[in-house]
Amino acid sequence: MDYVLIGKIATTFALKGEVKMDVYTDFADERFKTGSTVYFKKGKSEYTAFKIKHKRYHQGRLLLSFCGFEDINLIEPFKGTEVYKAKEDILPLAAGEYYFNDLKGLMIYADQQLKGEVITVEEGPKYNFLRIKTTDNKEVLIPFIPVFIKDVDLKAGRIDINTIEGLL
Repeated sequence: MDYVLIGKIATTFALKGEVKMDVYTDFADERFKTGSTVYFKKGKSEYTAFKIKHKRYHQGRLLLSFCGFEDINLIEPFKGTEVYKAKEDILPLAAGEYYFNDLKGLMIYADQQLKGEVITVEEGPKYNFLRIKTTDNKEVLIPFIPVFIKDVDLKAGRIDINTIEGLL
């Protein structure tokens, strides 16, 4: 089964087992529906299913509780845990849209020359950025917009970009 990263447990909240979530999806209401299943990742490839008991917002932060974990002492060990959704449980994205997790690790090419690797995707106020570790070990941000992004090929594991002076 394939999974999509949708958030991370930031910390616990109060005594009844609620957690504050760092949300990594634009579809929080859909991904974190009450009664739906999410997966906590342990280690490199072990995923454990958790059913969402309750969802609410407090001061702009998403709070969740999980069935069977209605006590702070039960949920405390999961602070910092990444939360995933099964890819089969979510609607497919439109053409030209990508999950951040799918872009991480892709190789960046300009004029058929390897320039670096995507280490993370960062959200900006108007558009997202690819944080690249270049072949000469620098970190740079490339706007994820058509002016700079020529092609994304997930199967080939590469992104072809247009460069301008000073970009890399």
